[in-house]
Amino acid sequence: MHYLVSKPVHGSKSSYKGAKRGCAKVSSYTGVMTPNQCRVGYKTLLTIIMLSMKNISTSIITLIITLVLLCCATTAFPQKGRYVLGIGDRLSFLLYAGGEVQLKGGGPITLTVSEEGTITFPFLGKAKANGLTVDQLTQEITTRLKADYFVDPQVILSVVDYRSKKVYILGEVKNPGSYGMERENTSLIELISMAGGATGKRGKKAFVLRGAYEDIASGGKINDLVEKKEPIVVDLQRLLERADLAANVRLKPDDVVYIPPRAFVDIAQSKIYVMGHVNKPGIYDFQDGITALNACLLAGGFAKFAAPNRATVSRFENGKKTIVKIDLSDVNKGKADDILLMPGDRVYVPKSRI
Repeated sequence: MHYLVSKPVHGSKSSYKGAKRGCAKVSSYTGVMTPNQCRVGYKTLLTIIMLSMKNISTSIITLIITLVLLCCATTAFPQKGRYVLGIGDRLSFLLYAGGEVQLKGGGPITLTVSEEGTITFPFLGKAKANGLTVDQLTQEITTRLKADYFVDPQVILSVVDYRSKKVYILGEVKNPGSYGMERENTSLIELISMAGGATGKRGKKAFVLRGAYEDIASGGKINDLVEKKEPIVVDLQRLLERADLAANVRLKPDDVVYIPPRAFVDIAQSKIYVMGHVNKPGIYDFQDGITALNACLLAGGFAKFAAPNRATVSRFENGKKTIVKIDLSDVNKGKADDILLMPGDRVYVPKSRI
């Protein structure tokens, strides 16, 4: 691939020494929000305000605005330069030297991280990009250009299309589908905003399934995934109606978010799971008053090599997983208190070490 410069370049470093004095100082903009990030920030703000105005006083709305703006200022701006590049990401590249743009057309060009994990830059050819942050790649390119081509090159490099890290949203949003993560800690409410917002048919809960993107891409059914995996359950009433940002889960690459309709039967939250060394491990209907020991008995009792003294109960609350250890041997002997289960709890009985 060949690139033309805006004026003849002799390839000699000395050719630009005379221009160094008048060379415009152009700072690296890798720490500045992209237009897409700004749009997402404002969409987030507007979404919260519109959904909150019916139920919340003006003073609370003002507080929400302050919190959201603080969130944008402290997370989106610092993260830009630290975004780790991956295959498929597209970047804007602009090069200043001698007070002029050194690219054809006098403006930035768009470059893509190839399947090999490299980018082909003007003058330099291929350079490794996959696994580097934007700041690291900017520094690498600047150093190489300064060593062989220009006295004081100014490189402006920024991501314009995030394609290497995807999240997926299904269900009651206006535009379900896959979206690129514009920074490492994209939040649930940002994803909902990117998808056009939730519809009026949405239910009260959202499910975040970690790393389930490939399952969906290969044809997996979302209801089955919600039942089989351990989804993070988010209270949408807290997040969208009461603007409680504590419920705003941070997403990871390949996460799947499902917002079911209001009529959806919450399978994961109407069952209990008894796993490990019991005679009949599986999924059982939740019953009011059921305890961890009762659940194990419902699952056929402890298997031959079980270690009920090291059993655990896992529970998701407000997007966080809690694991409680319980000695079911002592419970069975009346020496310890049992744990009252809640819908969605998982009881696990490990194998004996003997």
